[in-house]
Amino acid sequence: MFAMPSGAEIQSIISTLRFGAGYFIPELYLSALFMVLIILDLVLGGRKNQILASATIIGLLGSLFFIFQQHSLPDAEIFFGMYALDRFGIFFKYFFVLCGILAVVISMEDEKLNSQDSGVGEYYALVVAMVIGMMMMASSTDLLMMFLAMELVGLSAYVLTGYLKSDARSSEAALKYLVYGAVSSGMLLYGFSLIYGLTAQTNISRISMELTQHGYDPLVMILATLLVMAGLGYKMGAVPFHFWSPDVYEGAPTPVTAYLSTGSKAAGFALLMRIFFVAVPHASEGVEDMLGIDWLTIMMIIAAASMIYGNVVAIWQKNVKRLLAYSSIAHAGYLLLGIITMDKIGTQAVLVYLAGYLLMNIGAFYVVVVISNKTGSENLDDYRGLGRKMPLAGAALTVFLISLVGLPPTFGFIGKLMIFSALIGKGDLFMWLALIGILTSVISLYYYMFIPLNMFLRESEQNSRGEVKTGMVSNVITAVLMILTLYFGLFFQPIAQFAGYSASILGAVLN
Repeated sequence: MFAMPSGAEIQSIISTLRFGAGYFIPELYLSALFMVLIILDLVLGGRKNQILASATIIGLLGSLFFIFQQHSLPDAEIFFGMYALDRFGIFFKYFFVLCGILAVVISMEDEKLNSQDSGVGEYYALVVAMVIGMMMMASSTDLLMMFLAMELVGLSAYVLTGYLKSDARSSEAALKYLVYGAVSSGMLLYGFSLIYGLTAQTNISRISMELTQHGYDPLVMILATLLVMAGLGYKMGAVPFHFWSPDVYEGAPTPVTAYLSTGSKAAGFALLMRIFFVAVPHASEGVEDMLGIDWLTIMMIIAAASMIYGNVVAIWQKNVKRLLAYSSIAHAGYLLLGIITMDKIGTQAVLVYLAGYLLMNIGAFYVVVVISNKTGSENLDDYRGLGRKMPLAGAALTVFLISLVGLPPTFGFIGKLMIFSALIGKGDLFMWLALIGILTSVISLYYYMFIPLNMFLRESEQNSRGEVKTGMVSNVITAVLMILTLYFGLFFQPIAQFAGYSASILGAVLN
């Protein structure tokens, strides 16, 4: 029999929840926005796509005000140690809100989505739900909260992937995503349960203390860590947990693909850094050797395999979205390089790289949507001659692809430079990883440049030579994203400083 809590205990619980709610304002605001969008969908009649999209953007912009106010609040753990308000979490709150806004902007451009007469409100509401879930993933400090946040993101993503019900590819992608997601969630939950069995704790700081003070069964810890890495590797799209990525990215609506390849991936990396920098004992020293297994070496192998596999397989792709899917696998490897350093500089490099990846990846997918609207195709061969017909789209896509390669003067160059510098600064052991990263970047230049090659240097099989009109709004958004990618490649100090400030909270743990 469980004893009923006393009146004093109930009052203490209510007081704790009320205190935590004051630190939870952005998430509560976005939850209210989610419900408002559902209500608007029910109230509005006729063509409401643009109204709901505009309301979503305005609502997401409003959340930035509440996130900014959290800078003045002291770092704290709320809701009985399940959730953290700190600089690291605030960085990702900005990131995910901006990611959601850009996903909505792409959605407004996509003619396939705008042709849907039903489910529009649910679509934009689920975009907001994913923002909430990803913010919770980045700020969770408890295994239960982490799992619940991942499930919120996952369930929203499954529905968004299959949003185009009349498109067989979209339905197939949603089913594959659901199956892989269910398996990965089961593995992650099993890993969490083993950790709880070892420590009787779910808070990651207390888990670290228990493992350090009382020890652990090495075999069980190996199994638990492998299961957790598999569950998170699925979110990050890293080898060998990447099998869902190409088919899902190709079949999902392009705005959803852009959203998954940036927001969902970043949330996975935020969660990985939380767990392995805080919960895993001795992770800050870079080596955890149990039964002869070096966890640093395992992460090195995953990073190297992701970079090599993603970049090599991308060479044979003819569908642009599928090509970018394999590119996304490779970028998971580059991001893992920063985490492998397990210090503040490497963490800062990861955050800067993610900021650059948000701009260049979303920009590339936006141009893909613009081109798809005019050509009805995502095939690489159908891009021939489009550079002359759509000069701004061609120039912008070239800039985004150069940034994905990591060439100056783009934002992508700064991200890779910081990650490789952090690696080289750790000594000779990490030099070979930096060399693999550089060589695979050269490989990526080969397949990325197929697209500009077709657009500018090859003639279309069709005889039409007139310029294709894309609209003023599309041109402005394309130009802004291109300019920002170039601007932050030259003036990156503010973002680098904010990333360093945000990484310092984990740096205190690592150092």
